[in-house]
This record gives sequence, structure tokens and C-alpha cells, in this order.
Amino acid sequence: MAFETIRREREKLLVFLDRAPDLILDDAASQGFISETEYNDLDKLQSSKEKMRKLLVKIQRKGEETCQQFLEGVRSLFPDLPPALWPPASTCSPSGCSDQKCNPPPAEAASEKNEPENPDLVVSFPLNGSKSSEACSPTGCSDQNCNPPPAEAASEKNEPENPDLVASFPLNGNKNSEKNVPTTEEPEVEIMEVDHPDGTVKSFLRKLGLSKQSRRKLTMGEILEIDSESLKTMVPQTLEDLPWHFLRKLMALNGTARNTSLVSKVEEALDQGDNKEDELFTLSEMNTGVSVNPLDVLCAILLSSDSFLQQEILLKMSMCQFALPLILPPLETPKCTFMLWAMRDIVRKWRPHSLAESRSFREENVVLISMPTISFVRMGTCTLSKSKLLNEVLSSPQHHHDFFVHRDVDCGNVAREISNGLVEVSWYFPGGRENSALFPEPVAITNLRGDIESHWMQFSLLTEVSSAVFIFVENISESEYNMLSTLQKLASKCYFVLNTEGGKSKEALGFLNKLAPVLNLNRSQLLMKEKKQNITEFVKKLRSAMSNIVCSHQKVVNMEEMASVSRELGIEIDEDAHDCQNGTLHAKEIVEEIEDVANYKKEMLKLQGDLWRNVAKVEKELCRMKGQADIPTEDYKSQLREKRIQLRIQQNQCDLTNGITKFINGIQHLCPVEKHFFLKWMKFRLDHVARANLLRLREEYKEKCRTTRDNTWQLKQLDELISISSLGVEHFMRELGQFYEAEYMMVNEGKMSQSQRQFVQLPRIAADLMLEGFPIELIDGDASNIPLQWVTDVLNELHVKLGGKSRMQVLTVLGVQSTGKSTLLNTMFGLQFAVSSGRCTRGAFMTLLRVTENLQQEIGCDFVLVIDTEGLKAPELAKLEDSYEHDNELATLVIGLSDITIVNLAMENATEMKDILQIVVHAFLRMEDIGHKPKCQFVHQNVSDVSAHDQNMRDRKHLLEQLNEMTKAAARMEKQYREVSFSDIMDYDPEKDNWYIPGLWHGVPPMAPVNLGYSESVSELKRYLFDFMRISSQNRFSKDIPHFVEWVKSLWNAVKHENFIFSFRNSLVADAYNQLSVKYSEWEWDFRKEIYLWVSKADTSIQNHSLEELEADVLDKLKLEASHRLDAGEQKLLQCIQSYFESGGESLPLIEKYKEDFIRSAKLLRNHLENYSVTKCQETILIRKGQGKIDNLQAKYLSIIERKVKKLLEECKERECNLNSEELKWEFEKTWKEILEELPATTLTHRKIHAEVFYQLRKDLESRGSLANQIFQELINSSGHSGTHFIMKREYIEMSIVRRVKGIFKDYLGELEIATMSLTEMCRNYVSKKVSLKGDYDETYCRELLRIINQELQEKDFQRLHITICFVVDVKYHILKEAADCFQKMHDAFYRANNLHQRLENLKHNYFSIFQDLYYEKDACQKRARDFCDVCLKPALVEYLNKRLGIDIVDDFLSSGQSIHYGSRSFFQFTVQKKLLEDENFGDYVKYINQYEQFVKFWIEANLLDHFGQRQDLAVLEREILSAVIKKIKEAVESCAKETVTLPEFLECFCHEMSEELVISKDSLDVILFNNTAKVGPFSADVLDFISEVMEIILAEQFEMNVDTILQNISFKPQDEIFKRVFGCGKQCPFCKVPCEAGGGSHQEHFASVHRPQGLGRYRCADTEKLVYSLCSSDVTSNGNFRNWDTNQQWHPYKEYRQYYPDWRIQPDVSITASDYWKFVFNKYNQQFAKEYKALPADLPEDWKRITKQQALGSIQEAFNMNE
Repeated sequence: MAFETIRREREKLLVFLDRAPDLILDDAASQGFISETEYNDLDKLQSSKEKMRKLLVKIQRKGEETCQQFLEGVRSLFPDLPPALWPPASTCSPSGCSDQKCNPPPAEAASEKNEPENPDLVVSFPLNGSKSSEACSPTGCSDQNCNPPPAEAASEKNEPENPDLVASFPLNGNKNSEKNVPTTEEPEVEIMEVDHPDGTVKSFLRKLGLSKQSRRKLTMGEILEIDSESLKTMVPQTLEDLPWHFLRKLMALNGTARNTSLVSKVEEALDQGDNKEDELFTLSEMNTGVSVNPLDVLCAILLSSDSFLQQEILLKMSMCQFALPLILPPLETPKCTFMLWAMRDIVRKWRPHSLAESRSFREENVVLISMPTISFVRMGTCTLSKSKLLNEVLSSPQHHHDFFVHRDVDCGNVAREISNGLVEVSWYFPGGRENSALFPEPVAITNLRGDIESHWMQFSLLTEVSSAVFIFVENISESEYNMLSTLQKLASKCYFVLNTEGGKSKEALGFLNKLAPVLNLNRSQLLMKEKKQNITEFVKKLRSAMSNIVCSHQKVVNMEEMASVSRELGIEIDEDAHDCQNGTLHAKEIVEEIEDVANYKKEMLKLQGDLWRNVAKVEKELCRMKGQADIPTEDYKSQLREKRIQLRIQQNQCDLTNGITKFINGIQHLCPVEKHFFLKWMKFRLDHVARANLLRLREEYKEKCRTTRDNTWQLKQLDELISISSLGVEHFMRELGQFYEAEYMMVNEGKMSQSQRQFVQLPRIAADLMLEGFPIELIDGDASNIPLQWVTDVLNELHVKLGGKSRMQVLTVLGVQSTGKSTLLNTMFGLQFAVSSGRCTRGAFMTLLRVTENLQQEIGCDFVLVIDTEGLKAPELAKLEDSYEHDNELATLVIGLSDITIVNLAMENATEMKDILQIVVHAFLRMEDIGHKPKCQFVHQNVSDVSAHDQNMRDRKHLLEQLNEMTKAAARMEKQYREVSFSDIMDYDPEKDNWYIPGLWHGVPPMAPVNLGYSESVSELKRYLFDFMRISSQNRFSKDIPHFVEWVKSLWNAVKHENFIFSFRNSLVADAYNQLSVKYSEWEWDFRKEIYLWVSKADTSIQNHSLEELEADVLDKLKLEASHRLDAGEQKLLQCIQSYFESGGESLPLIEKYKEDFIRSAKLLRNHLENYSVTKCQETILIRKGQGKIDNLQAKYLSIIERKVKKLLEECKERECNLNSEELKWEFEKTWKEILEELPATTLTHRKIHAEVFYQLRKDLESRGSLANQIFQELINSSGHSGTHFIMKREYIEMSIVRRVKGIFKDYLGELEIATMSLTEMCRNYVSKKVSLKGDYDETYCRELLRIINQELQEKDFQRLHITICFVVDVKYHILKEAADCFQKMHDAFYRANNLHQRLENLKHNYFSIFQDLYYEKDACQKRARDFCDVCLKPALVEYLNKRLGIDIVDDFLSSGQSIHYGSRSFFQFTVQKKLLEDENFGDYVKYINQYEQFVKFWIEANLLDHFGQRQDLAVLEREILSAVIKKIKEAVESCAKETVTLPEFLECFCHEMSEELVISKDSLDVILFNNTAKVGPFSADVLDFISEVMEIILAEQFEMNVDTILQNISFKPQDEIFKRVFGCGKQCPFCKVPCEAGGGSHQEHFASVHRPQGLGRYRCADTEKLVYSLCSSDVTSNGNFRNWDTNQQWHPYKEYRQYYPDWRIQPDVSITASDYWKFVFNKYNQQFAKEYKALPADLPEDWKRITKQQALGSIQEAFNMNE
């Protein structure tokens, strides 16, 4: 054996090999004995002997056959090779053979894998028609032309049961077999088949100029390299031009790539030829000798390409809808090659009929799609072209396409030289339209080139994997019949296509009839092409047969399964190469761990998740300082820096996950080819996982939408999962970048030494990848940030690897998402930016393209850097409020980096186009500021008309006008007050810089090829761009990588610092803000309620303290306790805000900028509640101290009374006769009267409050002069005639101002009235609060009132109205007189309640009752218990109910159905305005506009009364409150009864237990204890029996009162609390008086959703007295002016209104209909408003008058985002 010869004679063989080692190595590589990688490895060895020794080892590993062929080659090179080193002689069958020309056994028979179980049955066939081969049949043969049996006979799998029946057929068309293969060209045959003996392939490659590529394969880098030839539109003139013509056209997706005709000068020669005028026109046959068949060119190119270029070639062919090579014939190697790897990158989308209704689709890699396969082959010669017929079958009626090359295409009739035996595959994918789809499911169509007799191996494979095989025949010979007879156990179904035009159809039919029983044929399996039958009819017939096969659900296979069958048949698989297998093993280890993409990214790619996003936020916040609040700038920056470091520390502390470790090993330790395979496999497998994940999530989302429409939370969760379901190599690279960044910062911050670094090599690896053509991420699209250090170091490493020669031109593309930006770049440069479903570009990626040396000098650069960006206005980002800012950042950055910017515009959407242009113009304007003017090309896609350029001349002019206007607007926004046009900021020529490109597809996908017009237009654009580079290279500074890095740094820093002016206002923002306001209102009420309840308990506790305890540190203790509760409540509220913003809600980024407002509001609320709680405690202590003195005096008197009553009791009992009740009562009354007469008079004095108040007012007016005193005296004298309503007078405003501004006083007198009412209401609230304390009047109350009035009169609202002294005196008198009335009633009530004699008189009845029981010696235990419940507990319970009821009413009201109306100020405004519209009451509108505060209070009170209109609802609350405290009372009674012995101890214990809930009168308790001898047990039991009855009595008494009375009685006013919730800051728009809707209590800016005509706010024209109808929301965007008292009546531009009103943000209306509500109201009540405001009606526009009530309602629904 050859293997043994090498092993035995190794040293001798090495002597000969060492003579010409390089020649031997080259020959071994060219023959395919070793791979390219093995060749390169061996070539690097220095020692020639070592080189040859290792070569022999590799040859031996290839097997016996390779050893045999290698030794034959060595023998031919060295004639002096000794016989001992010759290859062993071929052995024949046992019987031997003497024929020298007999063919050798096939490779399968020689391989160990395919050796049959019974060696006696081995049959020998010719393998490659080699002249030198020898073969024998089992019985021996002397016939020189004997044919061997087919290949299947040699394979174990296909061995026939009876070997004697196996017929012999030629396998590869031996030249000596004239019977089977024609030797002359026949015009009727499909294509001439030319055999290629040894050397034919090499000679063909040499003919095409590809001989060098037999050893060094073409690579993607060489094809993508930009040279001058690739920029020309040259047509091939020589055969050497054909491969490059094919590749360049194919990379540009040009459908003419397969054309192989050459352009010659024949026509010129004829014109200048032999001057025979009479023979100008001659008949001559076309000379095809100088042309080659397109399939030969394809095979030659694939043979000369490496695996990755092969893959790209097939991908581009697939996009062009070219049939792909499935099996390459045995060219370089003795075996056929199955092109599995080459098809790995092809992904197709389709919609089977089963999904047509749901409109779903499927997307998968073609090698993984299981589908029926239908094969088409021919036997013998046939005039009917099966390839042409298949094109008709697969083409739609509207669009014919040549999927397969056939005889009628360009050079398709040229005889094939090397492509016989090629099997092509094409697919049909349905588009979901049942009426136009050819087949309901995907179908694979294979086509064998050549006769099946000559290519039995390929035919065998097709019969194994196909559902059906269509055999084209015209004539069947006896030998062909014998061959077909062997197919009786065929795995697939055979169909015969008989062409009757061949002339021998009768003989063929005869053989077919004989075959029918053998092959189980039926009539449907014979399709006859009749002479008179046209091709269309026959195509229908063929399609019908194919449809039946597809619908019969026969076997389906995918390409991987086909490859397995091929492997068993001895066909090589391109994927079985060592490098490829090593790459897939490494990739598989990573990807097989991925089950759920989202979870995998979260667990395995930790650094790029929340940590990286938070780093990005902190980095931007360092520049923008949006959340600084009140923190000093440097302190805040320090905090942010520290936060950034901590985040990086967290990143650095993360361990390398298993997946990342394996990925690093893959890209770091594998050789370049294996690494390339590894990354490719990663891409394929990750895409497959992501597609499956995405399909599952989409189907689940669709199902949820269908079944659970209201469950928005689940849909939102699914939507988020879909948005993060993509996973690619870029995510792994991004993780490496984050590891590098974190480690880099650790070193910079001194937290790690340089020697401890473990990721320092990563930038080098990334630079290598970039050099190899892989895109590298520039901007992280998920975090909207640049990992600046990572990008910098990667690019710097790249610069080093390039030896400093890195001059570059940067080309970028911008446009709306999914408008074909990536496809445009891929087509233009042959790149591979992701374009598949679910893989839209996020952020920006950069790819480096090398420029050849011959072009570098011309265009002034060594490389072109192409930057592909994510789409602007992406739907997933539209929910974010700063998405427009994000788009501006992206546009500014990439335009700033680029030399040429392509703006991709889809012509379907003019609005989007305008938005994109706006972004682009603004970015270019900023570039102009820094001296950078990039070239801009506008690409208008989907414009197919040939006259588009001329037809759109007007459009280009209009576009330029728009661009100029946008430039001017952008300049103004950037505060550049100069004339500037679009051409000033960039190089722009409307004629040259606008491109109209047809749509990508010619027809309807998925079966549509790429539009030829698209490809040619993109190529033309590419040529123009490089022409521009060439022209401008002399005047342009060409930046290299270091310069580019600096540009990246400076631009990114500028972008982070800049607050972009462009922003938008949409419903998402309003809705998000309202939702936060609703939540904040809930949290605020929880905080308030907690403090209110604590204050209520503190109030109760204070009233239960003694004077001695109050004199101690009770207040300090209460302040401390309040502080703790306030701190806890504030922290809880702040935590709620923080948690809300960290909850991950999709709308949260919309309102991030408002977070600080709500945090400030929380702190302000805390301060307010602290004020409230401390003040309440102080007031209660003050009142309690006042009452305590009286209580002490009363206690002293009660002791006297009790002593005398006891003495009276003793005296009455000592009498001999018993007294009856009347006598007893008389005795008690007499004694009681004597006791009271003996007591001193009361210490309280009844005061005249009015006199005291007016005295305070007179002192206040002393500083105002005698006129003020005179006016005040007149008011005193006429006080009996003054009314309760304050009437406005002309003299209240300075007449000098009235004369200066004609007619203006009417307006401002009304404003003065509104301000006065507001002041009056403020003072009333103050008085009401003091009265509610139920204490005595204090003169400080009057002084505080005067302070409030004086302070308000100094405010702008009054000062700008120029009020007179008359007004000041009148308003003070009016307010203080009203207050004095209230204070007098307050004092009278206090006097009555605290008059000592009166209080004692109130106790007389109780004492007499006890006295009477004691005298008659009754068991008074039960009665005393009832008295305790009635006298002590009942008043305490009523007081407790009144304290708690208000809080619970608010709780109930806000948790009811009406809660949404009070959830936020915007919701409240909508509710009120809607109700006003429904009621159509003009008076309500006037109050709403002019007396907003009073209106809101009235509205709330009315709603409360309406809400509790059913008295039972309030009764339920009352019962709940009392039941809770009764339960505590019972628990306290039971507890104290167990712990005490005497009744005084019991009652003291009980009062202590309930000291925080109930205030029990000490007087009443003293009465209960007076001479009480009851036992604790019976007494407590009786109390428990009576207490429930007491509760029912209280509830019954409460039920008798109406809701209005109860609201007045309770101490906590619910209407006031709800008012605080919706009233907000109370500020109104300075123009139209619309109330502010901002949430929280400490917002920095006031705003309103919708503004109203200014006339409704009393504005009128000074000249005409007519109400003004302009809208301030429109005015602020106009060039109009305004004037008022704030501007000192000077005109001021509306656009600069913030100069006077800096705290108001008046936004333009969201739409032109947003203000229709107030337009409708103004129009409806124009006359009434004029009369009310003492003005003339406004001259309203006509369109206002056409607004309907329904439109008005719709406008506020839109404005408040409340569509119902």
C-alpha cells in the first residue's frame, strides 16, 4: 500500500523531496492534499527537511488514496525515483484483468468508511475518466470500452440486493465512450458538455487569470478594497476581466453580474475593413470561442475564493435571486463538494399560507429550513431546456426572472468546460398571498447540470434527499433503460418529462411502459411536452404536478440533513474543514448556554446593563447638572464623580462570566482563520437564537393583544423583552469594552497598579478585528454613550498596526429607521452591516475599508471609514421625552466626524423628512461654528421614474428654500443673529447633491430580486463620491486616526455639555407627568395623614396632661417626637419618588427632569407639616394652660362642695324621720346655694372685642397721616349703615394713572376687586383657624391680621394697581370688622364655657343624683357605670369622632370613583372645564376665571356634599371610627379591671390607657368617684355592657344632622385638604389667568396644558375698549408685543416674556385645535363677558364661531390627554 511505502521508505523519500521542497509543497496544496492553513503553517518552517517531514505526516493522515496520488506525483517529478518508492500497482478483482485501459475502482471502494461488508461484491467504476487508471469488473473484462456500474453499487448504503443485476454505466463521460456523450456540438442540445481531463481545470483558471489563486485564495478584504478599477464602469474585454467583473457587479447586487460576453472591436473592424461596398452586410456565424459559460466562471471563482468570500458570493447571489451552487463538481479534488458553509449566511423571510390570515411571518437561515426538495435532471440529450423551464415555473406572471442560467441568456449557449456535474439550488418562498403564490410552503428546486449517466454520484444524492425527481428525456436506449431499472427502490418519486419534439418519443414511451411496473409509475408521473403545446400550458402542467408533491406532505429535509446524506455518499462537505470545525466548537460552547436572551444578557453581560447605563447618565449629568438642585456646584460635581468611580468599581469587581471567558479565548488564542470562523459561527448561532426568541415573543405578544387587551402591564413587559431580544457579537465586544474601561479607571484612580491589569491586550484584539473587516461599535445605542477610552485605545492600536499610515475619509449615513441606510452602505461597498429582522442598527458602527496604493494619492487617504448609524425617530425611542435630543446628539456627532454625510430620505413621509432635515440642519450649523463643513448628499429612495431628476427640479428648489429657512431658524435658536443660508454651513449643490434611487426590490419579496436600477444608481453615487474626494483632496486636510480620535473626544464632550434647543411636547410627556402627580398626591396625603393623626393624638395627650407636666419639657418632647416622625415621613416620601423613577417604567425618562421639583416639594411639605404640628401643639398647650388654672380652682371648689354635701348627707340620715324626694331635693338646693354664695366671684372678664380691634387698627393707621385717620373715623361713625360686601369705588385707584391711560381703570378696577377678594379670603381663613381652636381671643390675633394685610398690600398684585389711601383704610376696616364679629363670638363662647359658677352649676344635677342614691342607700354601681358612659365617655367619643371624621372623609373621597378627578391638577382642570361646558352657566365661568380659589373651594364642598348625599355613606365612616375606638376602650377596661383593686385606681388606669385617644373630663370623673363604693369588677362589667349602647346613641344623634352641619362641626376640614391637593401654588398665567398645573408644592416653573384668550382675563384694547382675543400660547411664538403695569405700559416682545415672568413656561399649543374650548366659550359668552368686564365685545374671528360644543370638548380631551 502507498501508506506503507511512505512509512517504510520515509528517509529515502525525504532525500528526493528535499531537492525541490517548495515545488512539492505548492503541488500538494494545488492538488488539495493539504488545506490553505496547513500550507501556510508548513511554508513558515525554515528547515526544508522538517517541512517535508511534516508534509508526509499530513499526507498519511489523509488516507490511502491521497498517499497513492501523492506518490504518483512525486514519481512524475523525479524520473530517477527508485522503484521501491513508486506507488504500488493497482490491484484488480480476484479473476484479474489484462486490459491496460480498464478503469480503477472508485474512491468510495478504496476508503475504509465505505468498504462493503462482502468484498466479493465490490464493483469498480471510473472516478474521473483518468487515462492512466486501470479497473476490472468482478468477472474480468477485455473490452476497451466497457462501462462500470453506477457509483451506488460501490457504496454500502446503496448496495443492491442482487449484485448480478447491477448494470454498468459511465460515471464521468469517458472520452472513449462515443455512445453516451456527443463529440460534436449539436444546436438542439441544451448546452455542449466538454469533458475536462487532468489539467483542464488548471488551464481554465489560467485562462481566466486565476492560476495564482489556486494556492492563495481570494479574500473578502481584497474584494472590498477600493481601487480605481472598481470605480469605473468598464465592461470586460478579455477573459481575465470576467472574474472581477462578476465579483464587482455581484457585490453591488447588480443583476447583470452573470453576463460573460466580451466587448470586441469587430464592429470597428467591419467599418474600416475590406471596403467591399457591395458586401457590407454578410452572413456570419457568431464566434463563441472567445467567451465562456457563466457557470464555468462561477465555479472558477468559487474554486479561487476562500470560505468567507464564498459565503459572501452566495449571499449576494441569493439577494439577486440567482440559483446557488449546491454541489460543486470534482474540480481540485477527486470528490464533489457540498456547499453547506457557503450558504450559512443566507436568511430568508416568508409567509406560508397557514399564516396568511394572522399576517405573521417566518424568518430563518436557509440551511435550517426543512422543506420539500424537487430535483430536475436530464438523461441523454434534450432540446427542451429544463433550466429555462424552471425559470418560467418560479417566475410570477408579472415579473419574469432568470433564476437559472440557460442557453438563451448571455453566453449561456457556450459549451461548459468545468461546470458539468454542478448541482444548483433555488428556492420558492411564498409571500402569503394565496391568489398569487405558486406554492403554499417553501420549496427547494435543484438542477443538475449534465447527464445523470455522467454524474451518477450527484444524481444519487438528489434521489436520496428529494421528494420527487423530474427526469427530462427525449430518447431512451436499452442501456439507459437498464440503468433506470435499478431505481426500483428509489427514496424519491420519479417523474418523467418527455419531449415529443425529439423524434424518438415512441421508442421512449415503449421503454417507459416497460419501466412503469418496475418503478410503480402512474399516469401522473409522465408529463409530455407535445409539439403543438406552448410553453405556458406546459408550465401550468408542471406547476400542478409540483404543487401536488408539495401538498402531499412528503419528506422534508434541510441543508444540514442533505449534508449528512452527502457525507455518507462520499461527497465532501465544505464545513468539515478543520478550521471551520474548530471555530464552530468554540462558538457552540458559548451559544449552547443561551436559552433566554434577556436573562443571558442580564446574567452573562452584566457590565453593559444598568451599571453602564448609570455610568452614561452620570457622565452626562457631570456636564449638564440638571439634578443639582440646591447643592453647590463643586460639591455636586464631586458627588457625581464619586458615583461614577463607585459604578466603575462595581464593574471592575464583576468576575468574567463563563461566556465572556470563552469569547476572549476564541478571539485571542485561535489562529486568524479559525478566529474568523469562530466569529462567523457566533453570528450565525446568536442570530438563530435571537430569531427564535423574537418569534416566540412576537407570537406571545400577538396572542396577548388578542386575548388580554386590558392587561397593559403584560404587554409592556413583552414589549420590553422584544426590544432587548437582539444578541450579537457586538454585545460581547461591548462587554469587553466595559471591562477595559472599568480597569482603566481603576488604574487612573490609583486603585490598581499597571502590573495588575488583565485586559490591556483587548484593544489590540479589537484593532485586529477591525483590520479584518469587522464593524466596531462607536456609539452604544442602548446607553446612548461612547466608551471613550475603549474607542480611543482601539483606534490608537489600529494606528500602530498600520505603521502610522492611517489617513482616512469618513463617510456616514443618517436617516429614519428602517429606510435602508445599512442596505445602501452594504450595496455601495459590499459591507455586512446587520439588516435582518429584529437587528436594526443601534448607536453607530464603523468599518474600515482599505484603499489601494494606486488610488491613495488621488483621493488623499489610505482608508475610508464608513459609519452606519441607528435610525432617527426610532419607534422604541419615541416614548422617551429626550428622544429628539438623542437624535440631535447622534446627528451632531456623526456629522461632525464625517467628511461626507449621506442623508437618506424616504419619499413616502414628508413630515418625517422635514423632521430629519431639521435635525441635520441644526447639526451642520453647529459644525459651521467650529469650522467644519462636510459634504452632504441627499438620497431620495423609492423614486423609480427615469425622469425623476428633471421632474423634481421644483422639488429641489423647494427643498433648498426649506433648508435655508431651517438654517435661519436654527441660527436664531443658537443665538446667531446673522444672515445665514444652508450653503453657508456646508458644501451643497442642489443639482449634484440630490440622488433619486429606485426601490430595492424588483417586485414583491420574498421572491423579488434586487432592482437593477437600485444597484446602478448606488454605484453611480459611489463613483460621484470618490470623484468628489479626488477633486477636493488638494484643498482638504486629511485626518488620520489620532486626529479622528481627537475629533471624537471634542465632539462628544461638546454634545454632552450642550442643551439642545429643539425639543418636543407630546401626549406621552403629559401623561407621564400626570401619572407622577397622581402618585405624588397619594404619597403626600399618606404623609399628611400620618402627621394629622399624630397631631390629633398629641392634642389629646396635651389635654390629658396636668399643669405641672405642661410646665416641664412636654413641648420639647413633642417637638422631638414630631421631628422623628417628620424625618421618617420625609424619607419615605423621598424613597417613594426615588423608587418610582427606578421602577423601570417606560414613561419615566419622559419626566426625569421633573424629579428635582418633586424632591423639593417633598422637603417643602416636611417643613410645612413641621410648622403645622409644632404650632398646633403650642396652641393646644397654651389653651390647656389657660384651662388648667380654671380646672385647679374648680377642683378646689369641688372639694368644698363634696365636703358640705357629705355633711348634709350625714345630717339628713341622723334625722328620725326619712325625707321624701321633694324634701331631700329642697335640702340639697338650699345647701348648694349656700355653697356657691360662699365661693369667690369668677376671675374671667367679659371683653369688648370690637373696641380692642379698632384700637389696634387706629394705631396701625397713625403712620398713614391725618387723612387715613379721618377716613377711619367716618367709617366708625357710619358703621351701622355699612354692609357685609366690600364695594369697589373709583377713588380706590390713582386718578393720575387713569388719566394717563385712557379707559384702563375699568379693567384694573376689576383686577383690584379680584385681588381684594383674595386678600379677604386669606384673612377669613386665618380667623377661621383661630376660632376653631375654641380658646379665648388674644390681641396678637389682630396684630397678625394687620401684618398679613400690610404684607399683601405691598405685593405686586396691589402695587401695580396704584391703590389709594382710601382703599387701604376701607379694606382694613372691612376685614377687621368682620374678624371682630367672629372673635367676639369666640370670646363669648369661651367665657360661657369657662365661667366657674356656670361650670359648677352644670355639675349640680350629677351631685344631686349621687346624693339621692346615697341617702336611700341604693346599689348605685350600675347607675354610676351608666353615668360614666354618658357623662365621661360619650363627650370624649364625640370629640374623638369630630377629630377623626375629617381625615377619614378625605381618605374615602380620594379612594372613590372621583379620585381620578383630584389625582392631579391637570385632571382636575379637565373635570371642571368639562362640567362647566355641560352646565353652560356663565356665572360659573366668571367665578372660575376671576375667583378661582373661591370657585375651587365651592366646587369641592359641593362635590363632598354630593358624594355623601346618601347619609348612610357617612354613617358607615362614623361607625368604623367609633367601632375602632370602642374596641380599644373595651380592651382598656378589661386590662385595667385585672390590674387594679379600687375604683379610683381603675379609672386612673383607664384614663392613662386612653390618654392618646380620648379627653375625659376631670370634673365628670370627680362626680363619678364621689362617695362611690362600687367594686371594680361589677363596675367594669357594667361599662362594657353600656358602651355599645352609647355608640349607637352617638350614631343616631349624628344621623340626625345633615352633612353640611357635620362638615362645619368637625375640626379637620376635608374640603380644605382636598383644596390643597388640587389648587397647587395658585399662580395664574400673567396674560390669560389660567391656573398653574405643575405638581408638587415647590416647582421652579409654572405651566398649564392649555391657555385661553386674554380677554377672559380682563385684557382689552386701550384704544377701542374691546376685549382682546389673542392667545398667549400663540403670542409667545409670534413677533407680537404686549404692555401692562408690569412693563410700566411700555411695549415688550412676547417672545421675551420671561424677562418679566421668568417663572412661567408658556408653551405653544400641542395642535391648532388645542384652544378650541376657550374659543367656543369666548364666542358663546362674548357679550356677557364684555358686560361683566365693562368693556366692548371682542371682534372674534369667523372660524371661532364655527366651533361646536363637541369640538370644544374634544379639544380639552386632547390638551389634557384625556381621550375617552
